[in-house]
Amino acid sequence: MTLLSRLEVVNINYVSEESWIYITFLVVLQDIGGNDMSLSEYSGKVLLIVNVASKCGLTHSNYKELNVLYEKYKNQGFEILAFPCNQFAGQEPGSNEEIKDTVCTIFKAEFPIFDKIDVNGKNAAPVYKFLKSEKGGYFGDAIKWNFTKFLVNKEGKVVERYAPTTSPLKIEVSLSFPISTSESKDFFCKLQLTFLYSNLQKDIENLLGSS
Repeated sequence: MTLLSRLEVVNINYVSEESWIYITFLVVLQDIGGNDMSLSEYSGKVLLIVNVASKCGLTHSNYKELNVLYEKYKNQGFEILAFPCNQFAGQEPGSNEEIKDTVCTIFKAEFPIFDKIDVNGKNAAPVYKFLKSEKGGYFGDAIKWNFTKFLVNKEGKVVERYAPTTSPLKIEVSLSFPISTSESKDFFCKLQLTFLYSNLQKDIENLLGSS
């Protein structure tokens, strides 16, 4: 698949040469402490990606069981990536510092917590645009509530999407898949393209707005 076919409807006439040629071709996110992190650091690992909230009815049970799951598999090539989101009934209203204090002090989470993001709508984070495009829900692609879970295997494939009410302990974390370097890289390549597409859309909007 070519870059242009992945970018679909982008009209490159509206994209500046600098944006097109010199853009850094990596998905970089910030963790809850404001530090830059590249998702490529998790290439070759089994990932459970979850949108979390501190004041949801599902919060206590999910964090408790996510901790159990993480403790069981963390030394076998497994990571949980948690993304705070305030889009569902305002149940993650705090600052990053407040969220970090709650998650690490009250819920004792040791897995990576990232910067608060949107998972739906125009400003949805590229990682969630990609996950939803790979595994839609029963009633459309949109994330329905806190603690929706996506399982990505060692080969880099989004293998399952779980409802918010699915217990983390009922998720089969398969660590036995053979690692295929090419397929693992393909997942992160497509993720990077989604990130690039999102930024190009913003460039286009800015250029059209200034014309």
